[in-house]
Amino acid sequence: MALAKQIRQAWEQFVDETSARWLAHPLASAAPLIRDCLAPMTAGADHLIVVSDADGTLLWIDGPARAGTNAIGTALAADRSVQVFAAEHFNQVVQGWTCAAAPVHDPETGRLLGTIDITRRLGTAHPHSVGRAVATARAVEAHLRCMMHERDARLLARYDRRLVAAGPRASLVTSTGRVISGDEAVSWIGAEVLALPPGGGELTLPSGMPATAEPVGDAEAFIVRATGGPPVVSPPPLLSLTLLRRDQPRVELDGVLLKLSPARTEILALLSARPEGMTTEELAADLYGDEGRPSAVRLQVFRLRKVLTPWIETSPYRLSMNVESDVARVRALLDRGAVREAAECYEGPLLPHSEAPGVVRDREALESWLRQAVMTSDDTEALWAWTQSSSGHDDLTAWKRLLANLDYRDPRRSLAASRVGSLRSAYAVEEDSGTLRAGAGSTVEARRSRRP
Repeated sequence: MALAKQIRQAWEQFVDETSARWLAHPLASAAPLIRDCLAPMTAGADHLIVVSDADGTLLWIDGPARAGTNAIGTALAADRSVQVFAAEHFNQVVQGWTCAAAPVHDPETGRLLGTIDITRRLGTAHPHSVGRAVATARAVEAHLRCMMHERDARLLARYDRRLVAAGPRASLVTSTGRVISGDEAVSWIGAEVLALPPGGGELTLPSGMPATAEPVGDAEAFIVRATGGPPVVSPPPLLSLTLLRRDQPRVELDGVLLKLSPARTEILALLSARPEGMTTEELAADLYGDEGRPSAVRLQVFRLRKVLTPWIETSPYRLSMNVESDVARVRALLDRGAVREAAECYEGPLLPHSEAPGVVRDREALESWLRQAVMTSDDTEALWAWTQSSSGHDDLTAWKRLLANLDYRDPRRSLAASRVGSLRSAYAVEEDSGTLRAGAGSTVEARRSRRP
């Protein structure tokens, strides 16, 4: 009896501690949202909705308490959504269940808060369980983000007078070090997040300026005030883009080669051509078309900013560093009428493998502009440079004009004559009608040769 009493007391203590831990956890406020998101899928079936903390402790369970899962531990360890089917469970007791879990992160710090798990019997498993778990986790993160912005607004309202009294170079910073008083503060501080000394005190800002951090409201926030002269501002880095290539594009930051995904390279290509910036919606349309989702753009830019912060501004997205690109160089040469130099700098189409609508539009516009300029310039060297590019290599009209303009003693004349002959054969030219009939596989070349 004494042992049973001890076990019961230990269990009651565990339940009380777990309850207290749940009530203090950030995900507790999202419990109604979690239930609302998952109710349509879990209603009327043997299921559990489980929320764990980052240590794997189960804090909240909704549903019959007869199931267990190890998807939670796997999702925490891998920091990604997972699904564990039946016999994949280590414990045989729960091998009749299927579990799907997705991690939830703190939008303020990025740290892992815990997981949301859906556990159901194998016979009632739903094919969209993982997707619903992931969608619920993202909804919870959005809920936490809204709460974060509400806290920011309350802090700014509460300490507005003290912030104004601290002077022009003062900023309100959360207890986690996040700067919340505006983009202009980030510019002189030099970062969006600060490492604050415990309890406040003196510190050196990322910009190199000395400052003090004064705790306010029982250290619920800090007023960071610059105490020195102008910040030590490093000159903006140079972003070099080589995008007119037949193979892979090249992106360098101050001479250091960056390895970027095709989507992030496309973003840089689009933003570099629009120094005034682009809205999220404009960038989504240029990357993905009419069905483009702003959330997908925000994710790509978020990852790109990890490499280029703070040199990609938001609202709108804009590159604030020095940028040079071969595309801009060709456009500048065409602008001032230097057609030959533009043709010599043009190695090929802009990101030729990209299917992003905005890139395709810019690619075709640049190629059309350059070709029109070359064909109307009456410059033999410009024609030669165009035919040596991948865009002009199969341009029959350009080769014919080049052949007509070359001096008969020019060694390039034999190459031009040979090229005209082979292209005529490939395009099945009908000289008498003045039109071209493209053979199989020659649609692009025929379109080029019809140009004026």
